[in-house]
Amino acid sequence: MSTAPQAPASVRPRSVGRTVRAYVALTKPRVLELLLVTTVPVMILAQGGMPHLGLVLATVIGGSLSAGSAAAFNMYLDRDIDAHMQRTENRPLVTGEVSPRGALVFAWTLAVFSTLWLAATANILAAALSAGAIFFYVVIYTMILKRRTEQNIVWGGIAGCFPVLIGWSAVTGSLSWTPFILFALVFLWTPPHYWPLSMKYKAQYDEVHVPMLGATRSGAQVGLQVILYAWATVACSLLLIPVAGMGLVYTASALVFGGWFIYESHRLYNRAVRGTEPAPMRVFHASITYLTLLFVAIAVDPLLPF
Repeated sequence: MSTAPQAPASVRPRSVGRTVRAYVALTKPRVLELLLVTTVPVMILAQGGMPHLGLVLATVIGGSLSAGSAAAFNMYLDRDIDAHMQRTENRPLVTGEVSPRGALVFAWTLAVFSTLWLAATANILAAALSAGAIFFYVVIYTMILKRRTEQNIVWGGIAGCFPVLIGWSAVTGSLSWTPFILFALVFLWTPPHYWPLSMKYKAQYDEVHVPMLGATRSGAQVGLQVILYAWATVACSLLLIPVAGMGLVYTASALVFGGWFIYESHRLYNRAVRGTEPAPMRVFHASITYLTLLFVAIAVDPLLPF
């Protein structure tokens, strides 16, 4: 019995699941984890206890859609260089899983819906901050800074600081010194988090002419900058103790985990100065662990009596 010839794999229709996964990949799901780590603890701190679960879920959903929108815009605008970098060559716009038009429509849809969602479920201030975060990441960082200056991640990283403001404003409807200290904390943390990654992929950034500091300077120069920003980050974290009245759990966590983050930063610099492999990804992963543990302490501290 004869059977109809099978279509080549390249022209077979994509399954719904495959298409959904491609669009989810546009949102950079691993970046969304950072949003959860910073948003929810700040909401607990703002409330001085557990906020209403519905508000937490609404804020996390809105913030995730907002961050996903910014990521999709970023992939749309950077699809030309993503195709020439090994670490980004499998992104949906490079592989053709999603068309440029589809990605752009998706990004705009998430931007509009996330703003309206936060306005309806949280408040106008949270919605405005969310829209501002998208604008800053897409226009200021991706379109203006990224390909023009080695300080791109310093100022472009401001977009990643907005979740703490959004979480605080969702609970209180206002802003105060505490969320701005948290904003500064994430701002100072971003360069020593990202520069080691750019050291790892130096050759790829050079190939596409993106002037990340880790790719344009020597290992010793980058290592020194990482040390300075790590110390500044830890110093900023300690400001929360008097300003927000943080207790023993947070104080101990800021000192212990901060000390470890600084140690790893110095280790990177010392290895670079000696001319040995600096192992930059060790600092990259340490920075993630540090921020996660610090914000866990921010969440736990208000729930304890001491």
